[in-house]
Order: sequence, then C-alpha cells, then structure tokens
Amino acid sequence: MTKKSTLQVEKVNTHIVNWLKTYAENAKVSGFVVGISGGVDSAVTSTLCAQTGLTTLCVEMPIHQAPSQVNRGQEHIEQLKKRFPNVKNIEADLTSVFEDFKKNVPSTADVAKVNLSLANTRARLRMTTLYYFAGIHGLLVAGTGNKVEDFGVGFYTKYGDGGVDMSPIADLMKSDVYALGEFLKIPTSILKASPTDGLFGDDRTDEDQLGASYDELEWAMLEDEKEKKAEDFTERESTVFKIYKKLNTVNQHKMNEIPVCTIPKEFK
Repeated sequence: MTKKSTLQVEKVNTHIVNWLKTYAENAKVSGFVVGISGGVDSAVTSTLCAQTGLTTLCVEMPIHQAPSQVNRGQEHIEQLKKRFPNVKNIEADLTSVFEDFKKNVPSTADVAKVNLSLANTRARLRMTTLYYFAGIHGLLVAGTGNKVEDFGVGFYTKYGDGGVDMSPIADLMKSDVYALGEFLKIPTSILKASPTDGLFGDDRTDEDQLGASYDELEWAMLEDEKEKKAEDFTERESTVFKIYKKLNTVNQHKMNEIPVCTIPKEFK
C-alpha cells in the first residue's frame, strides 16, 4: 500500500507560505513558534514558517527524550538557521517539570492507564510552553499535524499537540508531507526516520501504536471516503480498514467542536 504523492510541491509550498503570511498579518503578530520534535511534520512546518520572512522560533522541549530524536531536531534547526536569518531557537528542558508533576499526582495500579495519561501530560506541558513563548514574543503557535493524524485517526493529544493557533499542513496526507519535505530539503536523517510521537520514553513508533503504517491508514482514509466496506478488501486491507474505522470513531471527540449544552429560550 505504498502511497506516492502527486502533490504539486512548488505550488503548494507557495500557497501555504502566502497563507501563513496573510494569517499573521491579519492577526497582527510578528511570526510563529513551532515545537521541534526531530520528525518530518515539525521540520516541514517550521521550514514553511521560515519562508514567510517573519520571526520563526523553533523550540526544543525534551522530556527524557531519545538522543536520536534530539540530534535530528538540532540538525534541522541548525540547517534552518543557516538558510533563514529570521529563524531563532531555544530549548526548554521539561524533564524536571514532568518529574515534579508525577510526584504530585496520585497513581493507580493500572500501569497502562497511568503511562498513557503521562504520555498525554508530556504533550500538554509542551503546549503550555509553546504558548508561554508565543505570549512573550507576540507569536502564533503553528500546529504540525497532518491530515491522517488530525482528521483520519485522531492521533494527537487533545489540548496537547492539538492545541494550536493554526494548522498549515493539516490538509496534507503524510505522503504529501514527505514529498514537500524532500522539496524543502529537510535533513535526510528526518526523512528516513520512523515516525514516532516520542511521548513514552522508549523506541515505539507511531506504527507500533496505531497497528498500521501511515501509507496504510492513508489508503484506508481514501477508501472510507468512497464509502467502501471491510468485506471489499483482502485480509490485510480489511484489518487496516477496521483499525482506521475504529480510531476514526473513538477519536471523534478530538475532531469535532466542543459540544455546548444549549439552554432553551424559555428557560432563560
């Protein structure tokens, strides 16, 4: 199910950069802040922001981070600073903050639930940090989620990496992000690395967590738009399609607007 992008990368690049510039001008801010993870999504997003000529602050926020992820992120930042004089960077090591948090909240015997909650806590600590820097520098927080993550399987943390001001690449499939990344000449080490959210402090990949690759999930998302059913596919395709449908269903609370209980007029 390897997916080859047909994206017109040069036109899309120009379109997103112009969209970012217009959005920032209308919001009357001086630029963007982007969390750098060492992955392709944040590398592409920060490069797009840098092309606007506006201040682009790249923030590293390690929490017991794997050295490989840190190294890839730093390689990207150094490359970006050489290419664009408007790019700045800062590191906020949140490891001690995370450890203090763990000491001050109750735990339970359900290790799996604790670990998942702590993984989401990492993402929410990073969101808080990005908005801190955005506040003091007059910047907008640029989201790094792609279309499969944001609107397909909901593979992000609510009010964590999902807490952003705008989403420049959320209409791009993962294959499109890689194609754009190649066009933007982001480091090869990032393009070749297995995608990971890095939230569990181990070497598990996104595919390990999701049960399917991004190519497979992208295929399933497109098939779902055609209103296909699991029985229409081969055994592996059926398995992937069911994974996609399950995740798409259980994560609707992330993708939909926050429900508001509307009070009848006669009650007011």
